[in-house]
Amino acid sequence: MTETSGGGMDEADRSAERVLALSSWHADWSGLRVAVLGLGVTGFSVADTLVELGSRVRVIYGAPDEDRERLLDVIGSERFCADSNPEQLGDLAAFGPDLVIVSPGYRPDHPLTAWAEQRGIPVWGDIELGWRLRDKTDRVADWICITGTNGKTTTTQLTAHMLVAGGLRATPAGNIGTPILDALRDPQGYDAIVVELSSFQLERLRLGSGAGVVSPYASACLNFADDHLDWHGGPEAYWAAKAKVYEHTQVACVYNRADAETERMVEEADVVEGARAISFGLDSPPPSGFGVVEGILVDRGFHAERRSEAYELVTVDELADRGIAAPHMVQNVLAASALARARGVEPAEIAQAILNFTPDAHRAQQLGERLGAHWIDDSKATNAHAADASLRALQRVVWIVGGLLKGVDIGELVAEHAHRLRGVVVIGSERAEVLAALEAHASDVPRVEIVPEHSGREDVPAGSAGEVMTRAVQAAASLATAGDTVLLAPAAASMDQFKDYPDRGRQFQAAVSELE
Repeated sequence: MTETSGGGMDEADRSAERVLALSSWHADWSGLRVAVLGLGVTGFSVADTLVELGSRVRVIYGAPDEDRERLLDVIGSERFCADSNPEQLGDLAAFGPDLVIVSPGYRPDHPLTAWAEQRGIPVWGDIELGWRLRDKTDRVADWICITGTNGKTTTTQLTAHMLVAGGLRATPAGNIGTPILDALRDPQGYDAIVVELSSFQLERLRLGSGAGVVSPYASACLNFADDHLDWHGGPEAYWAAKAKVYEHTQVACVYNRADAETERMVEEADVVEGARAISFGLDSPPPSGFGVVEGILVDRGFHAERRSEAYELVTVDELADRGIAAPHMVQNVLAASALARARGVEPAEIAQAILNFTPDAHRAQQLGERLGAHWIDDSKATNAHAADASLRALQRVVWIVGGLLKGVDIGELVAEHAHRLRGVVVIGSERAEVLAALEAHASDVPRVEIVPEHSGREDVPAGSAGEVMTRAVQAAASLATAGDTVLLAPAAASMDQFKDYPDRGRQFQAAVSELE
């Protein structure tokens, strides 16, 4: 603590003390100077919320966004746009914030957050802010928190779907697309919010005790594999971020018993006394586990006689009828079932929810047959772990791969699946790394590199998303033979050549539809 010449706190310390004590929607947020870093969907939700609470808000961001800029003006938020960190830092310092709220994409060592932290100014993510503001209505929702390298969105949606089937008012939020603050401001409130958490959001969660420490009702890390290593600085830091999901869990820590790292996260977590460890997996489950017995998904986690009995949920054949029987999808179903059962949803209600659930587009989405081959859009496979799950479910694959690898070496992925590859089409800005992995581990597999060039059409710019994907699909079709599956599972982020992974998937589907 900084002391004045008289031995008391200075103004900065008093400001920080006031901020850290704020633990309710109904506390006094008025007049607080809050800098919001980033003007994406999260940044805008933060600004909108804090303006409503009476704070003085200034959004600092790097890329113009006419629609959101206009909305900031309407709600009464200040804003500053500059594409360089020094300009943004100058504006931040001049504003003199009491609190900084950072959007998820800002690295832990970002100059703007480092500046604030060096001066003792609290820096929060939107999840901590949401936890402090969760009591806007009398209906204070339980939080069910989900993370993992792969499968987060599907499991989050499915868990919320199960909770609704159980008669609860529930919604998915967080990294899934609806900011947590938008969910919390719903005037009716919720019984439960299923919060998808990225490693970026988890990085900002505080440990220990205090008003801003998130305490989930139930939590899950679905799986763990290297990802975002460039952002976190290494696998240890990435693991530590993911492990935070289990901290202070109240009732159930759900983990993947086939993934030792998720089990270790639970073992090392500081949880509320009485919280149980509940496992899921594709094998026959132990007591306190969910699994598969003779083709039936079963719950031994919440049966009163779980040492000798189990609840039957659905069959693998029924999942196949819904197009969700691939091994990684079965794991997602089991994890969601465990989380919903923790919140009291009955087995029959869970079964009903599973059998009327439809996964999002671009997640192992079946596109049918073209030119004798089967086509699958798994554009959401933005890392090697997700691509591994898709490849593992198939036998003969023409694989469309590449994009932004985020510092991850995909050599192991290529080596693991070389035997099932009938051809590879390489896209993206980091093609050299993919080609090197193919040369090292699958040198005999035919491959085509898609180098961006002008398509010859005036309406399609050189290197555009449409031009890249059209050529990739045509190349894949030329490599595929009858009975093969052409799989878009890029094992990489999309923003080098596409707006996002849905855009990449849409471009793929459009190109497939044009095949003759």
